[in-house]
Amino acid sequence: MEDEKETLSNLVSELRRGTLILSVLSQLKDAKYGYALVQSLEEKNVGIDPNTLYPLLRRLEKQGLLNSQWELEGSKPRKYYKRTIQGDKIYKALKQHWTELTENMERLVGEDAR
Repeated sequence: MEDEKETLSNLVSELRRGTLILSVLSQLKDAKYGYALVQSLEEKNVGIDPNTLYPLLRRLEKQGLLNSQWELEGSKPRKYYKRTIQGDKIYKALKQHWTELTENMERLVGEDAR
C-alpha cells in the first residue's frame, strides 16, 4: 500500500499532466526553442522535464498546432517552435475551457470551506 506522501505526489503529477498542453501553448505565441521554453515555464513556476516536453512538442506539431524551424546560425543548431493559426484557435478555446473548469472547481472546493 502506498504511503500518503507517495499517493499525494502521484495525484499532483496527474493534475499537472493535464495542464501541460495549455502551459506549453501559452508560451509559444513567439518562437522558442526547447530549452528556452523550459526556462520560461520554470520562471512561472511550471516545471517540465525535457523528457516530457520534447515528445509533447512533436505531438502538438503533428496535430498542426505548432510549426517548427531549425535555426542553424550560432554556436549550435536549435529547433524553434511557434503556434500555428490553428494552434492559436485551439489555445483560445482551451483557455475558455480552463476558465470554466477552474470556476467550477472553485465552487466545488469552496463548498468544503463552508
